Amino acid sequence: MDTWQILHIPDNPPIAPDQQPTVDVIASLIDPKFANTLVRRLNQISPLENLRHVKRVKKKFVEGGKTQLSVILCLASENGNQLGSMQNDVQELMNSYKLSPFITKVCKYAALSKEEWEEQCKLWPTSYHPPTYNIDGITGFSEEDSQSVFRFMKYAIHLAKSSNNLVVNAAVIVDPLVKQVITTACDQTCSAYSPTNKITLETSCCEKLEAFISHSDSDGVLNHQTVHSNSFQDKSKQLCTGVPCLYPWQWADQQSDMSSCYWHPLRHAAIVAIESSAARDRYLFPSLGKIQDKSIEMDNMQSSSAGSPAKRQKTNSTNVHSDDDNLDTNGEGSSSFSARPYLCTGFDMYLVWEPCIMCAMALVHQRIRRIFFAFPNPNAGALGSVHRLQGERSLNHHYAVFRVLVPQQILSGEG
Repeated sequence: MDTWQILHIPDNPPIAPDQQPTVDVIASLIDPKFANTLVRRLNQISPLENLRHVKRVKKKFVEGGKTQLSVILCLASENGNQLGSMQNDVQELMNSYKLSPFITKVCKYAALSKEEWEEQCKLWPTSYHPPTYNIDGITGFSEEDSQSVFRFMKYAIHLAKSSNNLVVNAAVIVDPLVKQVITTACDQTCSAYSPTNKITLETSCCEKLEAFISHSDSDGVLNHQTVHSNSFQDKSKQLCTGVPCLYPWQWADQQSDMSSCYWHPLRHAAIVAIESSAARDRYLFPSLGKIQDKSIEMDNMQSSSAGSPAKRQKTNSTNVHSDDDNLDTNGEGSSSFSARPYLCTGFDMYLVWEPCIMCAMALVHQRIRRIFFAFPNPNAGALGSVHRLQGERSLNHHYAVFRVLVPQQILSGEG
């Protein structure tokens, strides 16, 4: 991989257009002059409840410029006697219009792409509705936004090399409206220190970023000092010991060996970042009580979709990507809030590795808007590799998910 790329991870896994699942239906040729009457009656007595994407009537042009219409009468029975299992109302309608039924196939699920839809229509016409939700990046990124995504991902990769020289997962929460870091965190499932207090959590982001900047060039690009040539690739074989999201249950085998460390199996990078963000809010808004928190929550309950950023003004925060295209930590012109934000509404999360189910669900509860990750999680990935939590319709909030393909020179320390 020689160049950066951003790939949208759709809510549902793609299906080859010619391999889509089908179901059998009973259909019949009809006289076009009876089409409206038949369709109205069939919609009453035999609605296609689970096939709303399938059109009831199929139109075909035959020789001589004539139009041939076919209509779906009902779903076919799964037993052997498909035609004989039709309900009485459908049989009466069929007899009244002297219809000749036949069995045909239609696609079971709605098309997720134009290519799928075109293939579906070869069997029987269906409807196709492209995504209409407005989340930046679903339909592509501008050059400016792409560069911002790449910078934040490089920063997350830099953080993933822990102080004890093990590769861990790293999380960076970003306010995309002003392109600033809210907080950062790494895995703390095993650490030689206890969790920091709220003031340390508030200042740790700035300290880490300042260290990052001191080893970057004037354009904010990582140099050899930032990510050493052996830091990522040569450490990749040690991921099982450093990244708990890849093996969520590994702590059960290792706990007996961790008596000298602070140990908690749930302190994955995303969870620690969420805790740090909450501590930051409490530090910046110490006077806010539970009553105001409840009112903020009620105001935000109406905007459970991932495309609704929180309403903000400005306060001091770490600025990763300023208008002059340099990394900056002076806090001037940084984002702020006229009131304490509701959780992480409208924020982006950058992770080096795809999160597990626990972390992905925590990010749903936090109302994260977009998630970016660099590397898949083939064992326990919740956002594409094993599960797709972003496509679970029963949830009351949905974020957009993207994978960032990282150039080889960045991983080897050459970029």
